[in-house]
Amino acid sequence: MSYPAEYIDYLVEFHGSRDYFECHEILEEYWKEVSPGERDSHWVGFIQLAVALYHQRRGNFNGAAKTIKKAKEILSKKEDVITELGMNPHELLDIISSIERHIHNQTPYQSITLPLTDTELIKACQTSCKNSGFFWCMPSNLNNAELIHRHTLRDRTEVIQERNRQLRLRREKPQT
Repeated sequence: MSYPAEYIDYLVEFHGSRDYFECHEILEEYWKEVSPGERDSHWVGFIQLAVALYHQRRGNFNGAAKTIKKAKEILSKKEDVITELGMNPHELLDIISSIERHIHNQTPYQSITLPLTDTELIKACQTSCKNSGFFWCMPSNLNNAELIHRHTLRDRTEVIQERNRQLRLRREKPQT
């Protein structure tokens, strides 16, 4: 079976680098291309799963609780699609429920493995992982501040410049 490259990239980051911020970035961009505005898309569910783990790992249990709840709401309605993505939907929902309990109890983050069922998909991810210098299913490096606090440490120059440009355009727009 053929899978979107972005999905494979998501899985590689999810299980290799454990860079959940990057998982979010990869799938958000893809989701906006293939089904923009579809808030209950399975892609949004997977984005929310990564965001919840990112928040939990940082100790932001409120943010983690909100996003894991959204992920569960979306993915619980997408059994067929999850199966088509080479994953066991029942095991996935069990994992999400477990994460939800851990977040509720403010249990520190632990790396998880998504329940992939397609051996060809797993092999493709393992190969990509190796090519990227990662080890498939290695636990998250909890001492890597750059990984854990990625959103606060990233260069936002382009985002700020674009926001300022849009603001200038709105101000310069003739009033009718």
